[in-house]
Amino acid sequence: MKFFAASDHGGFPLKKRLFKHLQSKGLDCTDLGCDTNESCDYPDFAALLCRQILKNPGSRGLLVCGTGIGMSIAANRFHGIRAALCHNSLEARLTRLHNDANVLVLGGRIIGEELAIDILENFLETPFEGGRHSRRVEKIDPKKIEE
Repeated sequence: MKFFAASDHGGFPLKKRLFKHLQSKGLDCTDLGCDTNESCDYPDFAALLCRQILKNPGSRGLLVCGTGIGMSIAANRFHGIRAALCHNSLEARLTRLHNDANVLVLGGRIIGEELAIDILENFLETPFEGGRHSRRVEKIDPKKIEE
């Protein structure tokens, strides 16, 4: 599985720590930025990551900003992206099982490193359950939503 990570300045320290964790697991991962604590715009990094996820079917991603809210809003504007803001391991597990989420979003100013690692591990290790959930995930497809 190809894995991408990106953050804004508010999520940079946590993303940096989680990226090292991903590398230690031997995952094929790419850090798309940002690379400093200097102020930057989260929608730019969310878009960069989402485009890479869409170009690489089966890949997953991690987005981190201060609260995770901005990144999740920006990411979910992309057709084919199912970004889930998670605050605990159960949410991460269930969003993979039931929603086939392909992007994990975390709040760098909200949760600590150890909890973030546990959430990331659950996101990585949990497969999509399929079955009745497949039908529901298909209904999220923006092409099928009537205006």
